[in-house]
Amino acid sequence: MTPKARRLFLTIAPVLLLAAIIFVLFPSPIRGTQTPMPHTGPTELATFGGGCFWCLEAVYERIPGVLAVTSGYAGGTVPNPTYEQVCTGKTGHAETIQIQYDPKRISYDQLLDIFWQAHDPTTVDRQGGDVGAQYRSIIFYGNDEQKLAAERSRKALESSGRYPDPVVTEIVPLRAFYKAEEYHQDYFRKHPNAPYCALVISPKLKKLDHK
Repeated sequence: MTPKARRLFLTIAPVLLLAAIIFVLFPSPIRGTQTPMPHTGPTELATFGGGCFWCLEAVYERIPGVLAVTSGYAGGTVPNPTYEQVCTGKTGHAETIQIQYDPKRISYDQLLDIFWQAHDPTTVDRQGGDVGAQYRSIIFYGNDEQKLAAERSRKALESSGRYPDPVVTEIVPLRAFYKAEEYHQDYFRKHPNAPYCALVISPKLKKLDHK
């Protein structure tokens, strides 16, 4: 290397090193997974209860067109209930999820179809090992259109013969929805290896993948 080339190299080397550090620490958005653009169009809400809200939340969070899923409580008489209160069965609430979705990408009827597949709508006040009125099968409608769609969907399920036992799913108006404690939100995503997630939720998701 000539003295002139050496001086040039020593001049630009720090610049190249700094650029490399910036490239690693602050990668360009075009590298790897890009951050999705925020949804700006109209959205709608669907509110369902069908057993533990951790399960239903995990099911719907994977569905294209679903923008957000919130675990919470609905259908009871006590305002702003805690998880401990709901677990007593005395507040009347069901563990519930509220789905924010893009109606241009997925319809309410399609969300209902997933709901029927994601739980057993024939068991009263229980889903598997989860027993109590808070685990009942229930659809909370937000308007008359949702009410008619839910009733039509339930009737079609009953006529299909998919289940030998009667469908016991309630269809009631949504009076209030209370968001559950923060540690319940995105539970499966945060704790995929927790015993309940590994033994109950993961097998359910795999089963739905094959439907």
